[in-house]
Amino acid sequence: MADRLPVKKTYKLFIGGAFPRSESGRTYEAEGRNVARASRKDVRDAVRAARSALPKWAGMTAYNRGQVLYRIAEMIEARGSEFAELSTGLVWYAGWADKLAQVLGSSNPVAGPYFNFTVPEPTGVVAVVAPDEPPLLGLVSRVLPALTGGNAVVAVASEAHPLAAIELAEALATSDVPGGAVNLLTGHRDELAPWLASHMDVNAIDVTGADGGSADLERAAADNVKRVVHGNPDTQSPWEIASFLELKTVWHPVGQ
Repeated sequence: MADRLPVKKTYKLFIGGAFPRSESGRTYEAEGRNVARASRKDVRDAVRAARSALPKWAGMTAYNRGQVLYRIAEMIEARGSEFAELSTGLVWYAGWADKLAQVLGSSNPVAGPYFNFTVPEPTGVVAVVAPDEPPLLGLVSRVLPALTGGNAVVAVASEAHPLAAIELAEALATSDVPGGAVNLLTGHRDELAPWLASHMDVNAIDVTGADGGSADLERAAADNVKRVVHGNPDTQSPWEIASFLELKTVWHPVGQ
């Protein structure tokens, strides 16, 4: 039998729960592989998918969202030792999903016959510019806080080391996370991040991985008053989740 010719796999994007090629047909080489290079239309498609998935993901009970995250942790733990640290972080955030209201919310004293409550709600569609290092943990450390709070996410993976993000996408695709709640784009960060920052249907942007370009992204984000988040990829904290939540005050008459 003749030797089989080696065929390089082209790693695709993860949008709306599916794995499309870039609409532009472009690829670039990273880590010895062909990787899809997302375009502006891919960004628009990912934001549209996130917006469509938001009601279902945000509408789940906090307990159910936590259970979904627990299940993802189980799935990736089974994929190998390189995911062990990642699964620990997932379990940690999963445990916080149904505790945010108790910690971040409050019952407020008022001068009148009313109950006054503050409750956390998702901000909406969150764009994430992931740090380059470490490729997988850097990405997940920024996606998880937004996802835990009920937001839908469009993330730009590490440009130099994108394969870990695609492996994560393969786990997410077979999980109970609604298609579109997490969308992962690979390509040139300097090309993709400004389009996300200026997109009028994105409600917040995490610029942790933007390095020296965060000031330009902040200016673009100001057009629709996006929340801009400078996170810490080395920290696990409920306050990282709080960065992607809005606090809503609710009044209710006593005795009714």
